[in-house]
Amino acid sequence: MSILKSIGRFLGYFWRKYLPIKPLSTDFSETREKTAPSIREMKTARPVSTASTSAFSMSAAIYPCPYCSSKNTVKRGLRKKKYGVQQRYLCNDCRRSFVPQKVKGKSFPLSVILEGLSFYNTGFTLEESCQRLKEQFGIEVKPSTLSDWVKEFESICRYNRLRPYGLKLFSPNQIIQTVHLFHRQVYDFSVHRAKLALLLQEHKHARFENLREFLEAIQTECPHQFFKVGERGSELKAGFDLSEVILKGKQNFATRIAGLVLQAVNDNKLRHKAIQRFMLCNDSVTVAVEVPVYMDSMDIEHMQKVLKFKIPFNLDAASASVITGHIDILQIRNGSIHILDYKPNASAGKKKAAVTQLTIYALALSRLTGLRLYDFKCAWFDENNYYEFFPLHVVYKLRKRAQKDDPHQMKMEELLENEAENKEG
Repeated sequence: MSILKSIGRFLGYFWRKYLPIKPLSTDFSETREKTAPSIREMKTARPVSTASTSAFSMSAAIYPCPYCSSKNTVKRGLRKKKYGVQQRYLCNDCRRSFVPQKVKGKSFPLSVILEGLSFYNTGFTLEESCQRLKEQFGIEVKPSTLSDWVKEFESICRYNRLRPYGLKLFSPNQIIQTVHLFHRQVYDFSVHRAKLALLLQEHKHARFENLREFLEAIQTECPHQFFKVGERGSELKAGFDLSEVILKGKQNFATRIAGLVLQAVNDNKLRHKAIQRFMLCNDSVTVAVEVPVYMDSMDIEHMQKVLKFKIPFNLDAASASVITGHIDILQIRNGSIHILDYKPNASAGKKKAAVTQLTIYALALSRLTGLRLYDFKCAWFDENNYYEFFPLHVVYKLRKRAQKDDPHQMKMEELLENEAENKEG
């Protein structure tokens, strides 16, 4: 044994003396670079959702301070999170820093959370929803985590209580039916078939069966040529008499949903689509979005002469002119059909144009479905305000209407006069 140790020490001494070890080269072979990337490269190679770059998209916007409501804010660095970064801001008035997001304490981006809720409430299981999140965002979400999100946001995702009944009528892939409409731009006309069927089973909504027939027929029989040459209802300047129009301002689920969803939207052009998708999948009353509507000169003539509606414009019958539009959000609730339109900064001088646009949409949908205009309500909203009115009061004036004094109600003309006085002051 000692002889072997002596031989080993001799060979080691001979190797170190006559065959010195050369220092390792810092140049790696091409094969090594491709097969074994550096640790820094491996960390950045993980797929990250588009929401993780929200800080760079949000930096162009101005966010008021949540503590003092001042708009004198500036960017103040980034906050690193597990799946991305967030832009921090500093208020120059109260000298406090903040992150412009109400939903905090989440390691996952808010867009991933909202999309997970939409997948689940559409009808997919927890496991299937997590798999779809991984395919879309490249982020691994556990079913238990998604279950916690469902419980946390149950108060705003009211379709959760109707979800078991909707799955008995349609499979998850059949619940929402979408058609792409190429009307000068692409509109994703979508109908929630399960929600529509469940709402029409209620006695107070049974008379709206014509609405379902229209939504089903327009998917295959939409006159696309009208939307290419017709005048858009959102651009029509009609002098409706707004003297007896009563606006009722309030806050409801629409404003709450808008306030939640807009936190996850990076591009302002995607605000409408994000709010429409979340409301269609998660609330209990939205049955369709981007609904195409239209009416021609014969429709207007019928409403003017037969129904005695005061419509202050006419279309050229010789050129077969039509008025077209797309309803942002269509709801059935409380025994009425609600036409909603999302408008950023809803209270900033858009009342007259909004009433005109929504009234035209209500008149067109009333003619297309054969339903009374009495059954329609219209509203426009953002994350802070919701303004509702009856389109019937715009085009049909009662001689004697008993009105009760309500501090929350204000006539349209009074509201516009108050705004003009405030601007002059």
